[in-house]
Parts: sequence; C-alpha cells; structure tokens
Amino acid sequence: MNYLVFGATGNIGARVTQRLIEAGSRPSVFVRNAMKAQSLFGDRVDIRRGDLDTPSPSLAAALDGVDGIFLLTDGPNLPDQDRAISSAALQAGVRHIVKLSTLDVLTGIGTGPWHAAGEVAVRDSGVPFTFIRAAGFMSNALSWSHPIRNEGILHSSTGEGRIAFIHPDDIAAVAATVLIAREHDNQTVVITGPEALTYKEMVTTISEAIGTSIDFREISDQQAYADAVEWGGEGPYVDALVDIWRAVRQGRLDTVTEGVRRIIGREPLSFTQWVAENATSFA
Repeated sequence: MNYLVFGATGNIGARVTQRLIEAGSRPSVFVRNAMKAQSLFGDRVDIRRGDLDTPSPSLAAALDGVDGIFLLTDGPNLPDQDRAISSAALQAGVRHIVKLSTLDVLTGIGTGPWHAAGEVAVRDSGVPFTFIRAAGFMSNALSWSHPIRNEGILHSSTGEGRIAFIHPDDIAAVAATVLIAREHDNQTVVITGPEALTYKEMVTTISEAIGTSIDFREISDQQAYADAVEWGGEGPYVDALVDIWRAVRQGRLDTVTEGVRRIIGREPLSFTQWVAENATSFA
C-alpha cells in the first residue's frame, strides 16, 4: 500500500508518518515546506509539495499511485479542502481515506460544524473512508505553559466541567492501524483519553510534576474571549475555542470511550504520562 499523509509536519501528522515508516512503509507527504519535511523524516518519505489554499495540479500529481490517505485539515476552509482532496482521490483511484475529525461533530460545538461538512464531502466522494472523531488533544495544554511559567496561574472559563483529552500518540496509533489494517472502512471511530478531568485537576497534575504551586482561577466567557483575542486575534477560530470551553463547563464534552483499546489493544495513555513527557514546557 502506498500512503499519502496530509498535515505531515504537524503534531499528529508527523506521528502518523513515523508510525507508517516503522511499519515498513515509505509514505508520501503533502507539504508546503519541503525542508521541514526533510528535517523530520530524512529520505524515508517521498515529498510532494503543494498548498491546499491554492488548489493546483500539484494535488492530482501528489495522489498519483496512492492507495490510502491520512487526511488532516483545519480551519474554516476545511470543508472545501476535504472536498477538493476527496474528489481528486476518487479520480486518482485512491482506495481509502482516513480523516481525523472531532468528537464535536456530534454536538455542533466549536470546530464540529467544519468537520461535519468535511465528513459529508468525503462520504459523498464515494471513496471508502474511516472517520476518527477524537476528543481534544492533551497537547492543547501546551498553550497553558506561558501563564504557568510566568505567572504561576491558569485562567479558564471551563469551571468544573470535564473533558477526556487524548494523547497525540494514541491518535497516531489509531490512525496508522486503521490505515494499514483496513478493518474499519466506511465506519466512524470515536476515541478519547482514559478519563474526563477538570482543567483544575489537570493543572494540579502539572503542579505536582514540576514541584511548583499553580493557581487556577475561573473567568467568564467574555474574559476568555478577550484573552484569546490577545494572542489569536478575532476570527472564527477564537469563536470556536470559546464555544468549546463553554461546552466543557456545561458538561457537554465529558464523553469517555473505549475506542483506543478496541482499535490498538491497549488502554489510552493518561494525562499524567503526557505531563511527565512535557514537564519542562511548564517549569
């Protein structure tokens, strides 16, 4: 099988690519920055350059000879990108698309509507698919590192709500397994971390790991929005984040599933382990 990975230089895509390499494959990667891909993977991948924001013949060329795709797209233009890729994949004879989606598709929260439309585009293309609807990534907590390091505090509008963040390695393991095994064609897989935790509980775990007291303070949606605009600017992505934090507070994102164990045969990795791996980011 010949695989093509979209988003291969990012947090999840790089891990999926590495797992495909370790499984004996020589995947192709569709990237804007060939030098970055080269630095990550050396000569173990075939680099196919292109830009999904400006569709061009590069997409058709990248799909030539490809059997399976790992599809990771983001942002409000995600549905258009998924449509362009899946349509080109059909024409190229691709046999399987594994799309990383989000658990929020079920609730219409945050980026859920973007991914819901992306799923429709992939499904309508006629190419066999697998949708992986994942909970929020544990690596999202890296955005807390600056206030924790510099102020010893985390402000959040999530209150006492819980969410089962998932380790990026678990997402990559599930994606690679689904791509290689082809046992979940035309199915949706829902994956989460092992337990739903409050943000305060997660901050306590970080505090214990670095040996420093961290204060957790609840703020309003309005303040959360203002804080997010400071570093992210106004726009649909910040709107989506505030929507997600509100949903956490309301208890709408506390789902825990056995998806990881069912697909790869082991329990999902804990937030405690993720913190141990990334403690230096907070110290």
